[in-house]
Amino acid sequence: MDHQKRKEQLAEATWRVIRREGLEGFSARRIANEAGISLGSLRHYFETQAELLTFSMQLVTQRVNSRIELLPFTGDIRRDIEMIIAELLPLDEQRLAEAELWLTFAGKAISNPAIRAISLEIHDELYDGFRRMIDSLILQKLAKAGIDAEHETKGLHALVDGLVVHRTIFPERVREEDLMRIVSNHLDRIFKG
Repeated sequence: MDHQKRKEQLAEATWRVIRREGLEGFSARRIANEAGISLGSLRHYFETQAELLTFSMQLVTQRVNSRIELLPFTGDIRRDIEMIIAELLPLDEQRLAEAELWLTFAGKAISNPAIRAISLEIHDELYDGFRRMIDSLILQKLAKAGIDAEHETKGLHALVDGLVVHRTIFPERVREEDLMRIVSNHLDRIFKG
């Protein structure tokens, strides 16, 4: 089997264990059992648990980025922005799983410097994506006059992060159908008439 493909399968086994048992259930033995391989085979791909956890975290982000790259962009900037944001929100089982994993990893970032570094890198990558959206609106004169690009970027980033947290942790309080309506209302504040 292809080395990269096997690493991805091990990351997927890690995701399943973490979703089922939380980080408390994360151990090399549990992951090996979940993947149906020996502990020695697991260590062939990842020497440490930290390496496996880091790879698993990065793979979530890579998969989201891949989906975004494959979106059928139309040139309608409002629609394109909404499509990108929809890929970040827990709107189906796959995106909910990613959000659960991401929040689990984010909790670990508080005490683990390696995971914190990756979390910060991904945070900055998201910020940069939101900044490109806002700058594009301003450049194309689609944004309301006088908006502060930095402020609007931080606001949009915080809104999306907050929606992910609220929908993932309190699904009974924030319904799936509310997510894009909230995003759309926020974009109304940024777009010109």
